[in-house]
Amino acid sequence: MQRRRQILPLNALRAFEAAARLGRATAAAQELGVTHGAISRQIAHLEQLLGVRLFAGTRGQPRLSETGRQLAACLTPAFDQIEEAVRPFYSRDDGLLQVASLSSFAVRWIIPRLHRFSQRHPGIDVRLGTSADRLDERRGSFDLAITVLEDETSLRPGDRLLFQEELGLVIAPGLLAGDGGVPDPRLRRLVASTRPDAWEEWHAAADTGAARPMPAGAPAMFEHYHFALQAALSGLGACVAPRHLVADDIAAGRLEAPYPFRKTRNCYVLRIMDSRDRKAAKFAAWLEEELRESALMPIIPA
Repeated sequence: MQRRRQILPLNALRAFEAAARLGRATAAAQELGVTHGAISRQIAHLEQLLGVRLFAGTRGQPRLSETGRQLAACLTPAFDQIEEAVRPFYSRDDGLLQVASLSSFAVRWIIPRLHRFSQRHPGIDVRLGTSADRLDERRGSFDLAITVLEDETSLRPGDRLLFQEELGLVIAPGLLAGDGGVPDPRLRRLVASTRPDAWEEWHAAADTGAARPMPAGAPAMFEHYHFALQAALSGLGACVAPRHLVADDIAAGRLEAPYPFRKTRNCYVLRIMDSRDRKAAKFAAWLEEELRESALMPIIPA
């Protein structure tokens, strides 16, 4: 006679495993698409069912108990094995496709073009994730990732080079001064805290001599590039930004680039987690087509 399986609290086990692996309930909530409170309730429910404490320490600084470490060491490979077992069945032409990307690239480049992919492939539901936790390939919490490498030497087998980053100064129309069309030195420098050295990096690569004065005032800091660029669009100052983030605004006349853009070592890379995934292959083909059609963002030759 076949043994009946015991009913397992799978949601609670998943919540605990994610929190144990990532080290934070907040990160676990982001990965599983639930709230921080939901993770805490599931872990408390699991502790009640098992009759053991899985976390010790204070509420602000929890740490795994010995029992928690033992359970996590068993659950992580078990969930990995389940994930690997079902992955081939997700490789259909339609369904959910989870794409990880840096937030600025997602907001300012992918999303404005994503309607064209949806029109071509209406059966594929693209979910964009921008959390840094989702860029952890060890768990494969996405199907496809668009990430940045410092140079080509960091490429992995199967990675696709998309384009090399270029930095340049952008400013709202009407804020350029003098016959040479240079930014007024009294303007504020707009800086994204995610890349605080962008001005210095661009200035070191650019031919910016005395004839090209730079804004000298104290910088205005913003949490993300899309905030800093919105400030530039509003005329609050000048910003040094990657070309792909401002190409549409320059083409539409919403921003001006008085100096040439300069290449950096950063390379944008496309990484598909499973080569058998047909949905990911369709998204990759569409993405590369969009890039090829943009004269401002050429594909790097193989």
